[in-house]
This record gives sequence, structure tokens and C-alpha cells, in this order.
Amino acid sequence: MKIKTTRINITRVKLTFLALFFAAIFFSCSRDEVSLDEYDASAAEGLEALLAKTRAKPYKGEDFVPGILGGRWVSAINSDPKSFNFLVAEQDSATSAVVNGFLDYLTDYNPLTREWEPHIASAEIKVYEDTGTLDVIYTLRDDLYWSYYNSNRRVKVTSDDVVFWYDEISGDPECQSSGYYQQFLTMEDGSEAHVDIEKIDDLRFVFHFPRIVAEPILATNMDFGPRHIYEPAKKDNGVEGLRKLHSVDTDPKLIPSMGKWFLTEYSAGQRLVYKRNPNYWKKDTNNLSIPFFEERIVRIIPEENTQFLLFKNGETEDYSPRPEDLDELVNRENPDYTIFNSDGSLSAAFWTFNQNPIWNDNPKYSWFTGKEFRQAMSCLLNRNRIIAQVYRGLAEPKLDFFPEPNAFYNPAITNSYLYNPKRAMDLLKSAGFRTKKGGLVDSHDNPVEFDLTIRSESSVNNDIASIIMDELSKVGIKVNIRVVDFQKMVEALFTTFEWDSMIIGLSGSNIFPSQGSNVWPSSGNLHMWYPNQPFPATDWETRVDYLYNEGCYTIDRRKAHVIWDEYQSIIMEQCPVISLFRSRGFFALNNRWDLSNVYFDNLRGAEVEYIYLKQ
Repeated sequence: MKIKTTRINITRVKLTFLALFFAAIFFSCSRDEVSLDEYDASAAEGLEALLAKTRAKPYKGEDFVPGILGGRWVSAINSDPKSFNFLVAEQDSATSAVVNGFLDYLTDYNPLTREWEPHIASAEIKVYEDTGTLDVIYTLRDDLYWSYYNSNRRVKVTSDDVVFWYDEISGDPECQSSGYYQQFLTMEDGSEAHVDIEKIDDLRFVFHFPRIVAEPILATNMDFGPRHIYEPAKKDNGVEGLRKLHSVDTDPKLIPSMGKWFLTEYSAGQRLVYKRNPNYWKKDTNNLSIPFFEERIVRIIPEENTQFLLFKNGETEDYSPRPEDLDELVNRENPDYTIFNSDGSLSAAFWTFNQNPIWNDNPKYSWFTGKEFRQAMSCLLNRNRIIAQVYRGLAEPKLDFFPEPNAFYNPAITNSYLYNPKRAMDLLKSAGFRTKKGGLVDSHDNPVEFDLTIRSESSVNNDIASIIMDELSKVGIKVNIRVVDFQKMVEALFTTFEWDSMIIGLSGSNIFPSQGSNVWPSSGNLHMWYPNQPFPATDWETRVDYLYNEGCYTIDRRKAHVIWDEYQSIIMEQCPVISLFRSRGFFALNNRWDLSNVYFDNLRGAEVEYIYLKQ
């Protein structure tokens, strides 16, 4: 489990591939399948008994007690990083998990108070009604430094770092940064205008918005890298030089940090070693910098069963149990760990289909671009069977678009295309499909067959895909499961576009309606089914683009509700992505740690930022 911040770390409104989505949220299944009848009969009773042996401790705004310095934290990740480069980390989950501890972000959002709070910077919003424009002025803390492990060298963090990163990294389309799309606003006349950044002095900078927006802090909140390293690399060798910076062959001690950690050792396929940054700005009430443990060892363990064994043996500090692990964990005599539970996750992976027109001469293109086909696939997704057999009942279907904490969540707007094979066949027939010799064919007699690409690093994907394959075979559709590593999936989405359908997840919980500026608008590079559209490919995408923009600029909450309701309704009706499941969360923690500052909920995950050893 990645150590998380006290409150939600929202950097911009972009979404990225979730670093350990499948490892931490999805669960695998290796035991005998459970029948639906058996599941229905025992699920409620079994869940109640299981939860009685675990602990619920959501964060409710409590103050953290002072910590005690000392100790070593040992955890595990699934794969090696591809780089130590902050730009590469935007598109590679393993790299992101490794380098996030070197960075920090501007502001914090407190979902309990629904207010923005200072983090490494404070923010001030100025609205100019006469010109219809807006400024966000940030002031950095005066105690921030890019520092190096075991060295006296320190480079002060200034507004120059932020301005450079915004203009030359996020703002350069050749860098393919997810933050690029958030820098542009659609004006009332349909033209595009840029959100400019300007340095005021060493600690202050301002974002100039050409139009008043609803969430300007969300739109500008960001983390960033050190100008003194990235600027020379770009000047000397361009974007390619940027991407080659800080490869995995780099001595990690040469990588500066403004965050909690220094990386001091990397052994490929074995482990990463971090040392605490004693000068990190965030401190407890006794003025002691967090984290309180002095060393962090991250072992690289691809195999989930091995990770489970290491935790049971007390060789790692924490573990995110799979459903098949829970029975053994909760029923162990005199356990030396505590298991926390949380409600169902706010986000979910989804099943999506490739609608890129580069394949328009392939019969699959006409299938995937037809909403009746996508709706039928949702009707063939046997959610109850997957919950019973894969999740052991510890999940529920994700049928909404916005989660409950979103101010524009509407419980009446849900996915209405639930498991119903008859309805699926009616939809398919209305789109010209028919059954021939036991198989489904389209109007040109092409057999309906396609690939389902899944990530190799988590065995749960195969369990879910196998059930999808079986259910679709019952109506004559052949599904070929294609297992690839996560980086290959990213390449397929961004570069080659060689995929049919895919199960994948994104980070972020959509607690703000405008999160996902690079996903839901048709021009986004993570508009998975057809990214980077020069113009909206369909009428419904045109309408979604319009609504997204209008929602971003509508301050009046009543009017905004009308806009976001229609926005959600269109996406749920068109089914460009078919959301899967909200799995109940569990987090196991070694009892050698004091639990006073430990919390676990579905908004933050595991809060262990202020954890310390028992005395």
C-alpha cells in the first residue's frame, strides 16, 4: 500500500492510470467457484461475521498525536519502475509510485469541510466581474528546498520551478503531459484561450484565467519538478533529452527531493531503499518532521501469493488482502496484525471498446461505434456472478458516474443496462446482428469475435475476463482474452491504438465534476475509446464537450446541477465505458505500529502518514 497524504492529493483535474489499481483494489480468485445460490444464502451473514473481526476507523478530522522517531517500514510493489523521471511518471504507474515521495503539490482539499487548505502554497482567488476574468495567486512556503541525500547541497524551491514546469513541461504538447489539456478554456464564442502563468516574485505566481471558472484551484493545483535539472536537459536535447533524464541506471542519490523521501538504492527486481528527509516541511505538534520512521524498504514482488506470505511472516508492515485471504487472516489465533475495513471504493475499473476510426475498414469498428452494441455488452455483464465468484461478495456494482461525495451526485442517474441476456439480444437485433449456426453475426455475416485485453500483473483480471468470455459465448460471441503487461496497455492507448476492448482503471474519484479534463472531452489524450479527436466524432460527444465546458464555467449551483445531470445521463446512456465494481476495502497492518494516527476509509485509503512505532 502506498503511503498517502492526510487529505486528498488532487493535482489538477486530469486523471491518470492508477498506480496500483489492480493490485490494491481488484482481488484475485484461485479457489473453487461459489454458486450464486450459495452466495445469496450466506453473503449477508458471512459479511457481518467477517466485519466483526476487523476494525472500522474512517478519518473524521481528528488531530494527529505527536510521533516518535525511529523504525523501518518494509512494503512490497508489483513491478520495477521504468524510470526515475517525473515526466515519465505521468504515464507509467510503477514509476509514479516510486517518485511521488520526492514531490509535493500546491494545495490540499479537505472533503470533510469541502474547502481548499494550504499545503506547500496558499491560494487567493480574485474575480473580475467587469472583464469576466479571474486570477489565482499562489504563495509558496519559504522553507522548501530541492535537497540531495547525505549532501549539504540545497536549491531553494521558487516560483521559477512552477512557471517552468507549467510552461515548458505541461504546456509543451510534445511532452504529452496529462496537464496540457487543462491549460485551455473554451470561450463563450467557441474559441480557445490559454490559462497563462506569471511570476510575481520568488515565492508568488499567478494564473490568469481568461474566463471565470467554477473550480480554479482544482484546475491549477499541481506538483512539479526542479527547473535547475529539467531546463538544461530540454535546452540541450529537447523533449527526448527530458525523457532520458534520470533513467533507472542513474545513481538515485543524484535525484533531488523536496518531499518526504530520498531514494538511496535501487536493485532491479529486488528492492528500493528510501531514507527520510529530516528537513521536510510538514511537522507534528512537537516540530518533528514526518514521516517518523527513518527508512523505507520497498521489495519488488510480482507474485501476489508471495506478498501475502511475507506479510503473514511479519516481513512486511502492511497488506491489502484479497477476498480469498480474509478467511485465513481474520480467523488466525493471536494475530500480530490489525485488519481495517472500509466501505466500497468510490472509483472502479471499466470495460471499454476501441472506436478509433483508423480501424474503420474493420467490421469491429461498426460494432464498437454502435451504442446498441455497447449497451448490449453491459447487459451481458453478469455483475452478480462476478461479485460472488471473484469478490466473494465483498463488492457491489458501480452503477453511477459521480460518487456520493461529489456535490453533483444524483442517485437517480444510474446505468440502466444491467444483466439481461434477452434485452441484450433485442439490442443486438435492432442493430442488425442475428444468430447463425449458433454464433452471432453482423448484417454482413461477419462472425462477432473480438479481443479483451487485460493486465497481466493481477490475476483477478483473468477471473473477470473468463466470466465475461463465458457469458458472451452463451449468445454466440467469441471473446479472446489477451494478457499483456501494463506498459503495453498504455502504449496501445496512447500510441499504437491496437486493441479491441480493454479492462482498465483510472486514478481519481471524480469528487469534482470537472475531474478528467483529459478523459471525457473528446480532445483528451485519455479519451480512451478515441483519443485526441480534432473534432467530436459523434453528436453525443459534441454535447458532452459542451456540457463539460458549461459546467466548468457555471458558478450558480442550481444551474450547474442541470448541466451535470445531463452530462452524466448521456455518458450512462452511451456506455463508452462500462464501470465494473466498487470493492469493499481491507487493510492489514503489523501490530508493532501504534494505531493512534492510523485511519482507513474509501476516500483516502490507508492513512499512515503520521504512524510511529509502539514504545
